[in-house]
Amino acid sequence: MIYIHLMNLNSLDLNLLVALDALLRDASVSRAAMRLNLSQPATSHALQRLRDLIGDPLLVRNGARMELTPRAQALRSPLAQALDQVRTLFVSDEFDAARSERHFRLMMPDLAVELLMPPLMEKVTRLAPNVTIDVVPWRSSTIFTPDFARTIDLVISIGNSFKGFHRQRLYTDLDALAVRRGHPAGAKLRKREAFLAARHVAVIIRGHNEDLIDTWLRTKGIERRIALVVPGYIEALHVTARTDLVAFVPRRLIAALSKQLSLMTVTPPLDPGIDEQHMFYPTRAQMDPGSIWLRKLMLETGRELEMGKV
Repeated sequence: MIYIHLMNLNSLDLNLLVALDALLRDASVSRAAMRLNLSQPATSHALQRLRDLIGDPLLVRNGARMELTPRAQALRSPLAQALDQVRTLFVSDEFDAARSERHFRLMMPDLAVELLMPPLMEKVTRLAPNVTIDVVPWRSSTIFTPDFARTIDLVISIGNSFKGFHRQRLYTDLDALAVRRGHPAGAKLRKREAFLAARHVAVIIRGHNEDLIDTWLRTKGIERRIALVVPGYIEALHVTARTDLVAFVPRRLIAALSKQLSLMTVTPPLDPGIDEQHMFYPTRAQMDPGSIWLRKLMLETGRELEMGKV
């Protein structure tokens, strides 16, 4: 809860809470003013009113920059939750896709962008031409902060759990080896000896310390020869297409880019099993009509991918 003395509640308005949220996010009067689209003097005045209401300085100068007080730090999460609850009071019970100008923010790895976004955007363009979608890079649940989480409408990820989000299965995949056409080893990479002799591209995405394939291989007592580490699957395939390096990546992604990059798919000598790609949506948006609409489109796209229609 946000504790403000009862005698001061008559002096409180919602705009002050919005200003407080901006000040706590930015720890800067000037940056908060830009976020709020207010003048710096107006934002400074709001800060002073908040200091009087809460009985704490909230922002204090430390050299050339401002820092949050312990009380201000403690207010960040409950204030964000309170504002989210207030905003839900004004959400329409209906979502008119054809007229909506809503902006959705999705978090997903590059392979999901490659596989899902083209067919999804075909649907969005047809049904909701004024809706816009912003895709941000995937990050693991360990660095998925509450402040960041409340800006996200959907997450696409393998089996990680994200606090405050519900999970639905989207589609399944298998891992395989991607090699360029004409690779000297080629289909021989099906054999364990050739696989171990090959030089590999590893994919280490944000929030992880190693490629998930290597985590699994270690349980089998196997270590690959890693020649290159990249942060995404698309980069791995582009490098693989122009070198004799090989990449152990999701099979659907290789198939999607095989013609464009002149790649071939080789079944690896070890099978890590089925990967399940999931869709996560915020608990707070469970009954939101716009979120329900987008989730339905995403689930349809996942089913079409599973059935080979995209």
